[in-house]
Amino acid sequence: MLLSTNIKPNKDVYYLGAKVIEIINEASSNKIDFFDTFHKLNSIEKISMSLYILTIDWLYIIGIIKQSEDKYLEKCF
Repeated sequence: MLLSTNIKPNKDVYYLGAKVIEIINEASSNKIDFFDTFHKLNSIEKISMSLYILTIDWLYIIGIIKQSEDKYLEKCF
């Protein structure tokens, strides 16, 4: 389940997904690098790579991002 009962809501996928969307919106193009986005997010919120991947997976599932043919993340909005 994506909603958790922990005491750190800044580690929830919903919150981190919103931060990734902010990073994508600030990018100059529709395509962004997977690792560049991780480093930018990690400078805002200290997270593990596995939690970042879970967040990216969630954004992909709900149709916010997709993988472009040249292996970049591409926004769908």
